[in-house]
Amino acid sequence: MNKVSMTVSLGTIYKRIKFWNGIFDLTSMELEVLSNLINISDPDYSDICSLNNKKKVAEQLGIEDHNTLNNYVKKLKDKGAIKYANKKYTLPRLLDPEVNKITIKII
Repeated sequence: MNKVSMTVSLGTIYKRIKFWNGIFDLTSMELEVLSNLINISDPDYSDICSLNNKKKVAEQLGIEDHNTLNNYVKKLKDKGAIKYANKKYTLPRLLDPEVNKITIKII
């Protein structure tokens, strides 16, 4: 069996999400919402969908009511782009900016 190794440089959060989007099937607006939530989150990404984060992202995207983002948060969770546990939203390892090496085996 032949082994192929490749390195992909993904310099921004948006590019990282877009790279993996074949798995998550996010719309362009879902990509924007998620990348903005990640970009403004605390460095530990312990609750990316906090009220404060949603308010900031709504303002950045020109959305008048931050509660509108709840629809996107639900879609992101349903598609697996964010996880919900212990009353907090976190990132799957594929999208976590702190994970810098991922190995994929295709069979």
